[in-house]
Amino acid sequence: MNAPENNAAALHARLFTLDTHSDTPTAGFLRAGWDFGARHSYADDHSQVDLPRMRGAVDAMVFAVYVGQMSRTPEGWRAAHERALRCFERTQAVLQEHRGECGLALTAGDGLALKAAGKRAIYLSVENSYSLGREAGNVEKFKKLGVRILGLTHMLSNDVADSSTDPRGPEWGGLSPFGREIVAECNRLGIVLDASHASDAALRDLLALSKVPVVLSHSGCRAVCDHPRNIGDELLRALAAQGGVIEINALPVAVVEAPDGGRTAAFSEMLLRYADTVLTPAVLAAEDEDYARVSRSYPKPVATIGDYIRHIEHAVLVAGIDHVGIGCDFDGGGGVEGLNDVADFPALTQTLLNCGWSDVALTKLWGGNTLRVLRAAEALSC
Repeated sequence: MNAPENNAAALHARLFTLDTHSDTPTAGFLRAGWDFGARHSYADDHSQVDLPRMRGAVDAMVFAVYVGQMSRTPEGWRAAHERALRCFERTQAVLQEHRGECGLALTAGDGLALKAAGKRAIYLSVENSYSLGREAGNVEKFKKLGVRILGLTHMLSNDVADSSTDPRGPEWGGLSPFGREIVAECNRLGIVLDASHASDAALRDLLALSKVPVVLSHSGCRAVCDHPRNIGDELLRALAAQGGVIEINALPVAVVEAPDGGRTAAFSEMLLRYADTVLTPAVLAAEDEDYARVSRSYPKPVATIGDYIRHIEHAVLVAGIDHVGIGCDFDGGGGVEGLNDVADFPALTQTLLNCGWSDVALTKLWGGNTLRVLRAAEALSC
């Protein structure tokens, strides 16, 4: 009889495994000299995703093109949009360079086909619709660049929707009028809408308006950890009723409750310092330095893979097994003890099997549920 560990490894290899949020394009591809094809370690450079660590550990990732929130002016929108385009260009160059081992996935079927060919599948998303500027036509532009998931906000509100963490409070009371236009455009084009980081009111608006199921690509459960980034049980049920999926985040401050000690105020002050600034290389460098300084002053709380699984199992209890997935936020602050880079994904499968999870449930969690949403968006697109 095979050892349980061997059975878990074999099952993990058979599953289609998909993580719906990684900031590798910004954290890795835009870093001078960083090689996606080389094996790195978190201890050496804080990276969590590369091709060697993906092999045998995960079949597909959604790579987010992220631009942080700054000035909401024509000059600010233009600078943000141009940075997003540079990130897309660099990401596509990296995928082309490693085309023998990975490929861009544009449909649910592409991910499965790439796995069958022995390659890693890379889907693209946008995190923070700030990079759209005020041009709804940029949604179609981003689709042509490969985007299949669009995130509404980041840590501050923008011209699309309110953020869950903007210290100034709500601006729109949910989606803005422009945000409603963006929802209709994404539905038309077959792009899945992502409400991670968005306020509760924005998610309610989105669930009411979208003709396609909605995802929370990297979120958690407020009943387990009372963080504004997380979702309450009422909204979890509404998400499930609409057909959507919550993909569970491994960001420690949203996984376990810990004394704040001034952390929220320090990060809020830093965010607002740049809110009216136009993104330039010098401003970006200063922001990165400030972020590192605040992070050193307020270290992440200690969270474990067991804490992470509490969010998965609570989400399954409330929303049902058809509405939960994995979205760890690697290379963007995610990572807990025992689940700190993509190479740890087989250990997650092993731990869930030890908790009594079935093969069928794991198939849905690890990718089946998200593929269903992608198919629904494809079916509705013009």
